[in-house]
Amino acid sequence: MEDRKPSIRIFDDLAALSRAAASLFMETAARAISQRGRFLVALSGGSTPVGLYELLAQAPYRQQMDWEQVHVFWGDERCVPVEDAENNYRQARDTLLSRVPIRAQNIHRIRSELEPAAAAEDYARVLKRFAGAALDWPRFDLVLLGMGEDGHTASLFPGSAVQLSTPTLGVTAHYQDRPANRVTLTPLVLNAARRIIFMVSGAGKAQTIANVLYGEYQPERLPAQRIRPTAGELIWMLDSPAAAGLGSTL
Repeated sequence: MEDRKPSIRIFDDLAALSRAAASLFMETAARAISQRGRFLVALSGGSTPVGLYELLAQAPYRQQMDWEQVHVFWGDERCVPVEDAENNYRQARDTLLSRVPIRAQNIHRIRSELEPAAAAEDYARVLKRFAGAALDWPRFDLVLLGMGEDGHTASLFPGSAVQLSTPTLGVTAHYQDRPANRVTLTPLVLNAARRIIFMVSGAGKAQTIANVLYGEYQPERLPAQRIRPTAGELIWMLDSPAAAGLGSTL
């Protein structure tokens, strides 16, 4: 694996971060569509990307995107009904996907109404249809990720029993105490992406950000450290409160 240093970009507030993320999203999509005829993106849940999704659903982004060539996936999902407030697909549907002219068949949600193992197997079949060369999963053009105060990302938690390499499934069922059952892409799949963007906001995450970026490599304790693209670009986009712990390390 190549040891590339991540790019770290700091913004005054979440609104500025969201605007920059929207521009980067559009740039990445345009390049993918120009070079490969489609844009494969894995979205994240949580509160931080909501501003990005709302921007993409508005002018000028809505009109400038070639939505017919966009294929949307998710990095993880809670196994709850689609209409549950905690459902990641529902969040993206309500803030973005229902407001843009994307084809229904280009929206590839994790079937969260199934039991986790069944949802994982079903999603593995979906991913395989978009597999990259010599892979059983897509090489995503863009993966959006967040990070919790405990250093988790997607549904990869500290001390989790999630298998890190699942070459046939590409996803794994997660059975732990927050809040219940989840399905998540594994680092093997995430790290194959061409570009990965962490969007992180809030002072409560400042020390964890510093530990993830500049502390000892302890991926069992800080799963976000597992995100190290094999041949892609890693970008951390932070608001000022989240970056407060970095100090002179930049």
